[in-house]
Amino acid sequence: MHVLLKALGCRLNEAELENWSSSFQDRGHCIVDQPDQADLIVINTCAVTNEAVKKSRQLIRRSHRQNPNTKLVVSGCYSSLTPEIKNKIPSIDLLVPNQHKDNLVNIVINELAIETMPSIATQPGETALFQHNRTRAFVKIQDGCRYRCTFCIVTIARGNERSKLISDIVLQINKLADLRFKEVVLTGVHIGGYGADINTDLYSLIASVLTETDIPRLRLGSLESWGLPELFFDLFSNPRLMPHLHLPLQSGCDSVLKRMARRCRLEDFKETVQKARSMISDFNITTDAIVGFPGESDTEWQESMVFLENMGFSHIHIFPYSPRSGTAAAMMQNQITTQVKKNRSKQLRMLADKLKRAYLENHVSREFPVLFEGSHQCNETGNIKYSGYTPNFLRVQLDSRVKLTIENKIRNIATLAISHDGSSLQASLL
Repeated sequence: MHVLLKALGCRLNEAELENWSSSFQDRGHCIVDQPDQADLIVINTCAVTNEAVKKSRQLIRRSHRQNPNTKLVVSGCYSSLTPEIKNKIPSIDLLVPNQHKDNLVNIVINELAIETMPSIATQPGETALFQHNRTRAFVKIQDGCRYRCTFCIVTIARGNERSKLISDIVLQINKLADLRFKEVVLTGVHIGGYGADINTDLYSLIASVLTETDIPRLRLGSLESWGLPELFFDLFSNPRLMPHLHLPLQSGCDSVLKRMARRCRLEDFKETVQKARSMISDFNITTDAIVGFPGESDTEWQESMVFLENMGFSHIHIFPYSPRSGTAAAMMQNQITTQVKKNRSKQLRMLADKLKRAYLENHVSREFPVLFEGSHQCNETGNIKYSGYTPNFLRVQLDSRVKLTIENKIRNIATLAISHDGSSLQASLL
């Protein structure tokens, strides 16, 4: 069976695709990347916004048009929240809700009567991510969330928290290391709550991965700033744990955070960031910010802008608020107009660009080990441009007139300047 895997949305969806890829291959099936080659297409949908729902529907219909003879399996948040789509889109052969998606491969094989070869009879194959020249793999460590932020539909779609066993995670990372991956990102819906359901915690997981695997680089996906395990930042004394965290703040105003039902206060968030920066050299903090949340006054907006600027984030993901049916925020009064959200988003983009440039300037004329991930040839100069990331997740670009064998390798570089578009650092090899 030739299987095509597609995903929309978050890194967790991508990590689940990687798990399915390995499981299908273990059962003797082949992963392909073109619809016309596929006997089976599996789509991992998203429902975080109304636009994501629209794109999920479009992807399902387009996949069927591209290969009407293939079996079509749909999973993810959109299908879990809207199971009636199977009746509305007859081309869907099987829906697998989120609560069963960890067992998706077995369900698909059983429900669709797909013949499977025992793994002992199959040839070993590289994972789909590596076939696509990827050096970084996402590993799902847990699913679900115990909290209910008023803007979020994902926690409703994915249900209660469920953690994977440390031994299973370690085994998966060792397999990825054997396939020559150089970096792994631990991801989930609420990874800070990892282990609460199996009597362990995130500290124990990270310590085990660092002890029981040889993966050169370990990163953490988006992580809430509250409830971090005691001695959490001590783990970063190991240079294999990369000094970067994405801490989604969402607003720099306490009253807005309260309406969002966020569990952090600005003072606590600031304390966490200061602790990380004081303990670990070059520790990089990035964040998310929602613009125009219901009831956000001009005073609250200005307060948020001041706090975001004072925190000195190197990058801010900006999300103009979009009402999502099924969430508490969609029913709130004083919804902000589209024009106001556009104006505020523009202001925040200008601030984010200024903060990013300032952060990059502090990293010019420095030396770092960089994991190079890809390359492309510049049409104007003919030079080959290589790109990768520093340990603290700053993008680096390196120009060469000749082909270099540095992709999927960690090489020491010296940073020379900020790129013209202000998004990365230009560098040379040491």
